[in-house]
This record gives sequence, C-alpha cells and structure tokens, in this order.
Amino acid sequence: MADLQEASVSLPTVPASVSTARGHVSNVLAEWGLPERTEAVDIIRLIVSELATNVVQHTGGRSPVFTVLVQLDRGELLRIGVADSHPRRPRRLPAAVQQDNGRGMVVVRTLTKELGGSLTITPTHDGGKTVWTTLPWTGPRAL
Repeated sequence: MADLQEASVSLPTVPASVSTARGHVSNVLAEWGLPERTEAVDIIRLIVSELATNVVQHTGGRSPVFTVLVQLDRGELLRIGVADSHPRRPRRLPAAVQQDNGRGMVVVRTLTKELGGSLTITPTHDGGKTVWTTLPWTGPRAL
C-alpha cells in the first residue's frame, strides 16, 4: 500500500454540488475498500454534506469553486477536507440564531469526535481555508 493515497474533486459552489461531493467521497471510499453500507460511511457522507453546505451557504460568492480532498495515510488515518477561497473561518452562531441553521459545524465536531477523530482548519495558499476531519481508518489495511 502506498504511504498516502489521495483523491480530490473541485466543484462549483452551488447547492447541487453538495450531493456530488458526497457521492465522490463515497466512491473513493468504496475504491479503497470501505463498504458503502456501513455506519462509518454514512457518518462520513453526513460530514461531507455539512462541510460542503457550509461553503455553499456562507462564502457569499467569494469562492466560486470548492475542493473536496480525501486522503488515506498509511492505511491508518482518513482525512477529508473541504477547501474554499473565502477567508472567514467557520464559527458557532449564538443559540438564538441556530433555530433554522448554524448547527453544521456542531454536527461535524460531534460526529468526528464520536468516530474518534479530530477537526482542524488550515489556511490555503489563496487566502481561504480547508476544514479537515481526521478519522481512524476502519477499512482494510492492505489494498
């Protein structure tokens, strides 16, 4: 197995791209040996949906495209990143504002933690950011 396997897709920042991002990640995970009908894949799809939705809803046209990155490091750690070119980092909204929206990052943090992972945000070369979730790999060790 290679030390690092990678896949990515860049998509227009429109609502229809959320399902495309989710499908891309599902396909990559299946190619890498993680069966599609597992709880882990369902949770990962939800995380990707939330991160992609955040880009679509909150970049205000400042990021015409976003990129979904999938990395498998030494068959041990799975990293999923969603990168955009908007400089503002995701933030929690006050509870009063969260009635209809604003819970996406709370959902992502909670699900990531439940799977034993971590959430980080790193800057991109264009002044934007990548929101990463790093999870233990539950698929096969050798591909």
